[in-house]
Amino acid sequence: MSTRPYPAYRAARSEWLDFIPDHWSEGTLRWLSKRYAGGTPDKAREDYWTGGTIPWLNSGSVNQGLIQKPSAFITEDAFANSSARWVPAGALVIALAGQGKTKGMVAQLALPSTCNQSMAAIVPNAELVARFLYWWLSSNYQNLRNMAGGDNRDGLNLELLGNVGCPIPAPEEQATIAAFLDRETGKIDALVEAQQRLIELLKEKRQAVISHAVTKGLDPTAQMKDSGVEWLGEVPSHWEALRFSRHFKVGMGQTILAENLVDGGTIPVFSATEEDRFFGYIDATGLILKPGDLVIPARGNSIGHVKLVKQIATSTQTTIYAKAADLQLTQPEYVFWFLKSNRKRLFPFTQTAIPQITTAEVGANPILLPPPTEQTEIVRYVEEVDQEFGALMKEAESAIILLQERRAALISAAVTGKIDVRGLAPEKADAA
Repeated sequence: MSTRPYPAYRAARSEWLDFIPDHWSEGTLRWLSKRYAGGTPDKAREDYWTGGTIPWLNSGSVNQGLIQKPSAFITEDAFANSSARWVPAGALVIALAGQGKTKGMVAQLALPSTCNQSMAAIVPNAELVARFLYWWLSSNYQNLRNMAGGDNRDGLNLELLGNVGCPIPAPEEQATIAAFLDRETGKIDALVEAQQRLIELLKEKRQAVISHAVTKGLDPTAQMKDSGVEWLGEVPSHWEALRFSRHFKVGMGQTILAENLVDGGTIPVFSATEEDRFFGYIDATGLILKPGDLVIPARGNSIGHVKLVKQIATSTQTTIYAKAADLQLTQPEYVFWFLKSNRKRLFPFTQTAIPQITTAEVGANPILLPPPTEQTEIVRYVEEVDQEFGALMKEAESAIILLQERRAALISAAVTGKIDVRGLAPEKADAA
């Protein structure tokens, strides 16, 4: 695909533009669109939300990009007794507020719908093709957020949206630009999805290879025996299969609150996180963890994401620690990989408001112990496998970043007129 600039440019008035093609004009959404907020029927009225036929959207709907499915349906009475208003199909909605990255995100409606009060409808007039406006606003996501305090909790409002400037090519040219971006971003999105699928496949393959190594060993000719554990099946006959508590002292971490942390502390603190990082630092502790000890998050979604202690540390009350009784018989790195690769089997958690596991549950888990020399061989193999798959996943992640950067740059270049795409995509007069 080759692109070229327009023949001539002029300085733009909008602060979001530097220059635009000489034949383009500019305007603000105040004069180029109708804008209005939605409304939410009374949540306490169950009858408003049962058996309804009117589509209704919450702020999270903008994540769809093209909204084809409503968040809920409300009844005619709910519509009549609230500030909810219809938004026509093809119009845009933008999140005025919302958690995380939601504020400032824009989407186009594939169906007529109503929406909540934290969203604004933008219905462009005849000068603007809705799909072109979608791409223009999408490319200015951060600028829109900055109008309302960036990442702060401040929200957008209809007045601020009215001040948003917009380049205005002729409608036919807008439709051409929109069609070009739909086509080209679709190609890029497909490549991103392929890389994401590759990463998931690599994760699954890595998990399977490592799990096989720590439960079956590296010698395919080894004599096998029944482990006595259904999910483990057969294991090498010369391996020990026993309870975790037979070789490890298991206990809960100590109570450490955020206010107990100190700047410049010397003892790092583990907490219940998936990542191998510290909660903070303290100066003194009643629980000393040494290199080779294990820390197992015991609460929340990070349950079982085991960590291998590599320096003097401690851990919070949201974790379980495990100390080997005899380091000559158990190589911590092998046990780490055994637990890590079989996390879902070993740490099924209680379905409570805050999921959790107990020391008794951890201690009752089965563990396999090959002879020490074999543990060393398995660890060496597993670490090589982990590095190889990690490198492949890093390549795929880098490819995704490059594709996403390419996508953002392409959108920006097309909607600001840095490239002339009129000869690259068929015009779609019905794109509005």
